[in-house]
Amino acid sequence: MTCKYNKWHHPYKPAKEFDKRVAYFSMEFGIHQALKIYSGGLGFLSGSHMRSGFELKQNMIGIGMLWKYGYYDQERNEDQTLRVNFIEKHHNFLEDTGIEVDVKLHDNPSVKVRAYVLKPEIFGTVPIYLLSTDVEGNDFLSRTITNYLYDANELTRISQSIVLGIGGAKVVEALGGADTYHLNEGHALPAFYYLRDQGVKKNQMVFTTHTPEKAGNEERDARHLNRCGFFGRRLNEVELSKEMVNEGMINYTVSALRMARKANAVSKLHAKVSNEMWKDYKDICKIIPITNAQNQKFWQDEEIKKIWKKRNAKAFRERKIELKKELFDIVLNQTVKMFDPNVFTIVWARRFAGYKRADLLLYDMERFEKLITNEKYPVQIIWAGKPYPYDFYAIDIFNHLVNITKYKSNLAVLTGYEIALSREMKMGSDIWLNTPRITREASGTSGMTAAMNGSVNVSINDGWMPEFAKDGVNSFIFPELDYKLPVWEQDKLDAENLYDILENKVLPTYYDKPKEWSKIVFNGMDDVIPDFTSNRMAAQYYRELYK
Repeated sequence: MTCKYNKWHHPYKPAKEFDKRVAYFSMEFGIHQALKIYSGGLGFLSGSHMRSGFELKQNMIGIGMLWKYGYYDQERNEDQTLRVNFIEKHHNFLEDTGIEVDVKLHDNPSVKVRAYVLKPEIFGTVPIYLLSTDVEGNDFLSRTITNYLYDANELTRISQSIVLGIGGAKVVEALGGADTYHLNEGHALPAFYYLRDQGVKKNQMVFTTHTPEKAGNEERDARHLNRCGFFGRRLNEVELSKEMVNEGMINYTVSALRMARKANAVSKLHAKVSNEMWKDYKDICKIIPITNAQNQKFWQDEEIKKIWKKRNAKAFRERKIELKKELFDIVLNQTVKMFDPNVFTIVWARRFAGYKRADLLLYDMERFEKLITNEKYPVQIIWAGKPYPYDFYAIDIFNHLVNITKYKSNLAVLTGYEIALSREMKMGSDIWLNTPRITREASGTSGMTAAMNGSVNVSINDGWMPEFAKDGVNSFIFPELDYKLPVWEQDKLDAENLYDILENKVLPTYYDKPKEWSKIVFNGMDDVIPDFTSNRMAAQYYRELYK
């Protein structure tokens, strides 16, 4: 193979404590609004990690996928409900490395995978190598493998894992190899099988598990995966049986936990949940907590940062009004509603999934109407988020919110929830609302970047929250429920608690006790920085997972 890249391209000499060569595999990276190869939180997390790797001078590279159509472009139908658009993307800021590797997929012995590099100077990240099968010489079906992030077709999804895992591992080999191979979630699992066959030792492989949700812990028929080329070669029946769990299945998470030297969960609570989830499987590695975090330099408004350091409550209120106006210009443009920057503004924004309960505020319509028509304590509410394009239950929740809010002057549902809108909403909100069913959110990071910008978290005590939250001091926290309660009962109790928190704590404090509100805002910023910044997280990975 001839290529112009045969080594890792960092614009710095790696810092001594971070000189181990790490290849970080992730299905998505949220680096910049213009590079739409992410769907949500997992991408935001990996993007912040790559930025902090650059800031700390770590000897790390990212391995990801160059999605031709991205995740999808979220727009509206004529009645304002959600429309899914797939628009071809071209990126003139990516450089062709000249590295092309072959992978075997199904009955095709040679699918070409091309590597493009996002160089550090473009967006301030470690080098990220993005893989594409849209390569001359591939047949039509092979060229479509890297079309859509999380393709709904099962065979394509399997192929994507093989391209990221085995194709990515071969690209790393072409770059000189790595000391440590890190899988961010199980999507790139074929990398571990391939590397094991190449003599890479167990102590060089580490793994991050991100979710207790079944959909996030893929499980597929072992023999089918074997036919597809998932293991890098055809395993015989004895070899295959050793990999099977749950009556002939391959569970991506279980396999990764067995092959890795060490793994991490993404919060302290999630580590407990994960160890409990997987305890009955033999030969799995230790799962330690390394709590997710986000990049302060990228996500925090510079003016807010200066004001926070001086603890100037008056300047903060003035800057918040400016930031609200910027957000409300987007509201006006999308919904033709003019929001008031002096009115308390609630934001719920994240991936739309059933367990995250975007519609919890609407549980009791009588109390909801009372909340949104309260003249003494007026409120404005904004929702935003992307459902998976084939998750029709989540899309129905999104559309229900659109229909409920369409004719309400102080309610809005926004489309295009990507990095740019996410930043605007975190900077322009007064509270950041987080309402998952308890134990279902492994970490959650949107509330971290909201707190960095002086938005107060109102949240279920799940994920990262138990490590951060002090109720009434830096946030407002729901009373904990027994997660074993029936779902309908959890929803009823959590909704009642949410109304009580807003009516009796949050709104009276904001409007009647502005000094106390300012203290809560600044306390939240104190407690989120630096503990929940990705520079802490990236350093912790080197100390606790890679060494």
